[in-house]
Amino acid sequence: MRLSAQDVSWSVRSRAILHEISLTCPPGTLTGLLGPNGSGKTTLLHVLAGLRRPGAGTVRLGDADLHRMPARTRARRIAVLEQHASTSLPLTARQVVELGRIPHRGRWPAAREEGAAEIAEAMRQCGVTHLADRAWQTLSGGERQRVQLARALAQQPDVLMLDEPTNHLDLAHQVDLLATVRALGRTTVAALHDLDLAAAFCDRLVVLQDGRVVASGPPAGVLTADLVDRVYGVEASVGRHDRCGRLHVVWHDPRAVR
Repeated sequence: MRLSAQDVSWSVRSRAILHEISLTCPPGTLTGLLGPNGSGKTTLLHVLAGLRRPGAGTVRLGDADLHRMPARTRARRIAVLEQHASTSLPLTARQVVELGRIPHRGRWPAAREEGAAEIAEAMRQCGVTHLADRAWQTLSGGERQRVQLARALAQQPDVLMLDEPTNHLDLAHQVDLLATVRALGRTTVAALHDLDLAAAFCDRLVVLQDGRVVASGPPAGVLTADLVDRVYGVEASVGRHDRCGRLHVVWHDPRAVR
C-alpha cells in the first residue's frame, strides 16, 4: 500500500516542527527516516501514522486521506511500534501481542481463539514464542522490543511505523529484526539512527534537518560524505564494503584513535 505526504507541516504552541514535507513510500518498500536528534523524525512518523493531525498538507494511504478515515479503520491499517513501550498491567508477553488484535475484535479481552493463528505467527516471526508466558515486567529491553514488533504484526496492518526499532537490541538482533521487517513485504517507515543499518536494509531514505527534508532517494544517492558532514557535523567516508559490496559509513574522529 502506497503512503504519501504532500506539503505537510506541524507546529506546537506556534513553534514550527515540520516544514512542508513531501514524500512517497511505494508499496512494499522500507523507508528510513534519518536525521540528528530533534530533527523531527518521531513527529513526522506520528503524523504519517495518523496519531497527529498536520497543521497543513495531506497524508494519503493509497488514494484515501488518512486523517479523514474512521479511527478504527486507521488502526487496522497502520501499526506503530513506539521507541519506549511500557505498561503497568500484569500482562504476559502473549497478552501484549494479543493487544494487536483489538482493532479487529472491537473489545478486549475477547475469546483467545480469535486471531490465535495470527498471534502465533507474529510471535514466531519475531522469535518470541518461548517468551509467551513470561511476565512483561521480567523481559529485557530487547525482548520487549521484539514482543512489541510481534504485537504490531499481529495487527496485520498494511503499513508498519517503527520508531527507533533497534534501540534496545544487540547487533545480531538489530540485523535480525530489520531483516524480518524487510522480508514481510509490507510498506514500512522506520526512524533510524544507525546509518549503516539504514544503508543495508532501506529501499529509500528521507533525511531531516530542523524539520525539513534535505535529501531523499535510494541510499546510494543520499548517503554521501558531504551529507553526513552537513547534517550530522561528522567527517566521514562513504563507500562499498570490500567483501559484500554493501554501502557503509565510516566516521573519523581523532579522539577515538587508540
